[in-house]
Parts: sequence; structure tokens; C-alpha cells
Amino acid sequence: MADFRIEKSLLDQGYRSIAGVDEVGRGALFGPVVAASVILPVEFITGKRPAWLRKTNDSKLLPAKTRVELERLILAEAVSVGIGFCTSLEIDRTNISWASLEAMRRAVQRMPATPDIILVDGFALPGLSTVQRAVPRGDAKSYTIAAASIVAKVLRDRMMDRYDRLYSGYFLGKNKGYGTKDHYNALEELGPTPFHRKSFKLQSEAKLFHTGRR
Repeated sequence: MADFRIEKSLLDQGYRSIAGVDEVGRGALFGPVVAASVILPVEFITGKRPAWLRKTNDSKLLPAKTRVELERLILAEAVSVGIGFCTSLEIDRTNISWASLEAMRRAVQRMPATPDIILVDGFALPGLSTVQRAVPRGDAKSYTIAAASIVAKVLRDRMMDRYDRLYSGYFLGKNKGYGTKDHYNALEELGPTPFHRKSFKLQSEAKLFHTGRR
């Protein structure tokens, strides 16, 4: 479970404004990578924290209803929030690793407040002068990173719900752009939309196996 142990150690080192950064959508077939950067009040770290914070964890481990409620509370309480995107076109022009880092970098740069230090889920971000600490699987270790993962996940899910109304045959509201059986079947029947990642494998492994094209 996430906690504030990392943040407390940084407070002891003199840092005060601590941002957590995370992205979602890295493995999807459709749509952008979405990242969020969140600074929580320092009072949360020092002990005066709301009860809802105990539910904050890696967004992938939370029920959708819980994520939505936590996102509302995080946005209401956060000192600063930034959002960054990398489109499917940018992903195809470069690669998903670059796009994931770039989306997080953009999220940091778009925060109204400048953090003293950034906690990044995974790898350090290029092109930033702010002090950073990379925290592998940080969304399961740090409340601050987990909060960012929740904000990014809820936002991207809402985007997929809207895209579902434009491209109803791909079940985007259900699969959120990821490679489910229904999604692969829709790609086989309808072909990709302009927002599918053409650099990704848009055929299922089962389909490639049976056609001898694996």
C-alpha cells in the first residue's frame, strides 16, 4: 500500500513542495498517453491528513467508482495539478517510451506551482531542471504518485467514454482503448480509426497465430 514514507524523508532533507508524477495509457491500442502531476498539501505528509487518503493507491488496483470519488477529492485539496498528453500521432512518430516520458514532462511544466522535487513513477524525466527522484512502481509506494495516477486514469477514462460515442463499434467505453477480444474483432472488421496507434500490433496474437502471420 502507498504511504508517505518517501515524502517524509524528503521533508527531513528540507524539501517542502513535493510533486508526484505518473502516466496512464502506455499499453493501449487507441488514444493518447495521459499524465498528471500533483502536489498535495505538506500538512497531509506531516500528519493532518483526511480519512479518504487511506484509500489512495495505484489507480489500477482501485474500483472505477472509488477512483472517480478520489479524483474529485484530490483536485479539491491539491496545492497544484498539471496535465500532459502525447497523442497517438506523436506515439507513432517516435515511440511509446519517449511519449510516456514526454507526457509526464508536460504535466510537470503545466503546473501553476513549481515543485522543489519531483517523484516520478518509473524513470527520471529528461529536459527538466527540477530535482527528481525515480521511484519504480511508485504508484504503489507513494501517496503523491498514487494521487497523480488516479487523476490521469480518471481523465483518460472519460476521454475514452467520449471517443466511444464517436466510434461506437470499438467498445472504447468498456475497454478504454486496450487490446480486448472485442476491440481486436472490431479492428478486423472496421479497420483502425485515425486515433489508433498504427505503430502498435493491431491484430491479436491469436489471430496472427491462426493465419500463420505471427
